[in-house]
Amino acid sequence: MSLFPADCLAAAATLLDACRARGWRLATAESCTGGLVAACLTEHAGASHVVDRGWVTYANEAKVALLGVAPATLAAEGAVSEATAREMAAGARARAGCDLAIAVTGIAGPGGATATKPVGLVHLAVATDLGALHERHVFHGDRSAVRLASVAAALRLAIRATGAAG
Repeated sequence: MSLFPADCLAAAATLLDACRARGWRLATAESCTGGLVAACLTEHAGASHVVDRGWVTYANEAKVALLGVAPATLAAEGAVSEATAREMAAGARARAGCDLAIAVTGIAGPGGATATKPVGLVHLAVATDLGALHERHVFHGDRSAVRLASVAAALRLAIRATGAAG
């Protein structure tokens, strides 16, 4: 029995296969998901051939110190923003020396929302040597639902970044 729903596990398997086929290693940089993207990937035997490392950077200070997110970005855009997600992914990729990095930052709730950033707002980014991808989502449901939807969406975005069908 897995902690993750079938769609997450299937996406993780597809991503692992796509990376394995390309000889790619990956890293994760997670905030609101608290390591769930890395955990979903490592539910699969053999994930160690692809997954290099992951960071859980809940605090802004951790995003700056561990991933190199610019304090100016956090001040101007906030932790839950496209700019921060992109810097998290780029920083993780650079620090790990990996081919692909996945970043997630958002508001899982039930608190933390503002007038312009509702509960369920999540920014995802993936960085590769081919460039970066970003998606903005507003997921509905309780904290667990938002976090699991974020994992599934992050994995699908990463699959897209590999060029694999998923």
